[in-house]
Amino acid sequence: MKRLLITLLLVLFALPAAALESAPVTSKRATVTLVSEADTVAPNQPLRIGLRIRMAEGWHTYWKNPGDAGVPPELDLNLPPGVAATPIDWPSPRRVAEGPVMTYAYTGEVLLPVTVTPIGPLAVTAHATWLVCKEICVPEEGDFRLDLPTGSATPSAQAPLFVEHDRMVPRPSPWVSSISADGALWVKGPELNTTTVIDAWFVPDAPGLIQDIAPQLLSVRAGGFVLSLKPQKPASLAAGLSGVLSILDRSGLQTNVTVTAPPGPAPDPAEPPLPRVLAFAFLGGLILNLMPCVFPILAMKAVGFAAGAARGKAQAHAVSYTAGVLVTFAGLAAALLAARAAGSAAGWGFQFASPIFVAAMAWLLFGVGLNLSGVFQVGTPLASVGGRLASRHGHAGSFFTGLLAVLVATPCTAPFMSVAVAAGLAAPPLVTLLVFSVMGLGLAAPYIALACLPGIAGRIPRPGRWMEFLKQGLAFPMYGAAVWLLWVVSQEAGPAGVLATATGFVLLGFAGWVLGLSQTASGRNRRFGQSAATVAVLAALAVLSGIAVAQTGSAAEAESGSEVFSESRLAALRAEGRPVFVNMTAAWCVTCLVNERVAISSTPVRRAFADRHVAYLKGDWTRQDPDITAYLRQNGRDGVPLYVYYPPNDAPPQILPQILTEDTVLGELDRG
Repeated sequence: MKRLLITLLLVLFALPAAALESAPVTSKRATVTLVSEADTVAPNQPLRIGLRIRMAEGWHTYWKNPGDAGVPPELDLNLPPGVAATPIDWPSPRRVAEGPVMTYAYTGEVLLPVTVTPIGPLAVTAHATWLVCKEICVPEEGDFRLDLPTGSATPSAQAPLFVEHDRMVPRPSPWVSSISADGALWVKGPELNTTTVIDAWFVPDAPGLIQDIAPQLLSVRAGGFVLSLKPQKPASLAAGLSGVLSILDRSGLQTNVTVTAPPGPAPDPAEPPLPRVLAFAFLGGLILNLMPCVFPILAMKAVGFAAGAARGKAQAHAVSYTAGVLVTFAGLAAALLAARAAGSAAGWGFQFASPIFVAAMAWLLFGVGLNLSGVFQVGTPLASVGGRLASRHGHAGSFFTGLLAVLVATPCTAPFMSVAVAAGLAAPPLVTLLVFSVMGLGLAAPYIALACLPGIAGRIPRPGRWMEFLKQGLAFPMYGAAVWLLWVVSQEAGPAGVLATATGFVLLGFAGWVLGLSQTASGRNRRFGQSAATVAVLAALAVLSGIAVAQTGSAAEAESGSEVFSESRLAALRAEGRPVFVNMTAAWCVTCLVNERVAISSTPVRRAFADRHVAYLKGDWTRQDPDITAYLRQNGRDGVPLYVYYPPNDAPPQILPQILTEDTVLGELDRG
């Protein structure tokens, strides 16, 4: 009797087990079964059957798009004739960084259901394959069977698994979305703001569209946000993009939605209104006057301004100077738009990435210095290269001083200006030109104010011998700026570029000296001196054309305590939970160099980095590295400097001001 009772109990236990959950396929890594949503089936009523994967701690399996590595599970059902199964209803995956790659995966337990519509008793056999990974990846497989009789469909003991699965399935997005060619995913909705969106990430349905490991930087404003993705190839997103968008709010609630983003830019909810952009542009141009790369050029015009004010012509010179500034800003805007249209990664200061341009600017400033020192006088062929353009007192001199001020100002991206540049370049061409023109007005504003306010102009000293001393003294800022540009050439073109640029200094110095002697001579001697100066200038131009970018290490590689920036390294550090400080700089950016010396390289800041285990990543944009250009754009910038601090444990990144102090950096570390 006892044996019979045990047998009956085993039979009763086995029958529902066969109906509710198949026999398991078990390994040290995972336990897998086939489960049903109901104990019995009702003819012609949909029913869900799912592959249930329970993984050991630390192991994971993959989503339908596994990302950079991995293989998704496959479920092959053998069903009665006339019965078919839908595709797997995939729940939202997690982003799992595995070294230098990013995968989309599940950990713990996952249910992968399909829907069938039986027409009678349902006998299901299935074969499944799945890949589980930890430090290693192990492919596994198994065969399963379920037998479901007909009857009134009642929920099975495994029905709660399907309810939990439904909570994890992304719902259709209620918001308007679009994707631009450069990877900006625009999402717009009235309930989206800095409270409802503190983090977001996107997982594409198909592989090969975006660089999965690249950081997805978020910019949120009232009414929407922009998530910056990095296309796998230039035309990867031409047909649009679909996938799962996950949003985290301040309460910790995660919302998963399916997004289908058509191609083409949508109105940017994160873009500041045009009046604010124009205000930032004007203020940025105004602050440029205080930058060390611009101030020497403006100081050079002090003599001409004094003389012009004494003659009552200051206003006219201010108009000429402003015209030079505006024309050059418009030219830069047009060049940037043309480069963007051609697919080039051009940004503010892009011309300084060419060592030929930098060397030419160094020679121009050196020639201006020679003219100010009295080596030669204005009015000769060499003067047309330098002194005739910016050193003369006429309206042409004022015009070309404005041109020169803009050209040498581009390495100094002032505060507020980066917002205007980024917004301007993202806008239609006419708006871009308007933004750059207002920026030029900001640069010219102090000169206009001095010229148009009679009280200030009237206090300028009368012309006299002091003007000659001042003129000669102003040559030395020109020489200093030329030396700085020589150092920039060394970063871009190496020792060979320095030798070529220095040779040009010698040739131009010789040309200026011969030209100065010939200006006091007459007849044959005068013509001989002018010819010799011309030959020297042509020789310098020949040397200039031979300067090329040297394949040398970046400045970031040589600095102790820093690592060279790469998006894969940033993602790996973030996956470890480490705080990261990113510094985007360039050898020709004076603001960057001052910030590094005053703030980043200071002893308290470096000690704080060490105490908090902050990884310091430094990106060198001296030669317009396209990866750094993309990172700048992801952060809404088109120029350097850019400083981003990533607090530990996946906290949202923080962009620091462009003018740094020790207190600014230390305060951000404390808040993080």
